[in-house]
Amino acid sequence: MAALLTPELMSCVGKSMPPVTEKVSRRDIRHYSIATDQQLEKYLRGDEAPPMFYQRFFEEIATLDRLQDDGHVDDPLVPELPLKRVMAGGCETVFHRPIRPGENLTATRTVVEMYERQGRTGPLIFVVIELKIAGEDGKPVVVERYTRIAR
Repeated sequence: MAALLTPELMSCVGKSMPPVTEKVSRRDIRHYSIATDQQLEKYLRGDEAPPMFYQRFFEEIATLDRLQDDGHVDDPLVPELPLKRVMAGGCETVFHRPIRPGENLTATRTVVEMYERQGRTGPLIFVVIELKIAGEDGKPVVVERYTRIAR
């Protein structure tokens, strides 16, 4: 199998997006909780964010003209790969503590690994991205590593 990951593509390992800091509001938590049909009062009151609240909290709202055919927005962190069909490849999340209203959180996304494998139907490229969310004290709140697979 010829190597698909060129030195130029591999140079993206270690690349990070600029940190994004957002203040969590009780209203943000309540809106998310209602939209996702949460049942626990602590979420509905906005006292604590449900576990998956963090996933889209730091993203800019994409306009329709930026959406691809599959509904996703191009990720500027991931370089253009020679294989175009992208799939989710798994996710590991560690919750260090709950997210509470009134706190400023900072999120940083980094490409931590890229590798290729031969699948049953052809070559695959794996891109592993780490999302670190920290509190004002710099201590981790959530750390997520997720994999994108291109084929």
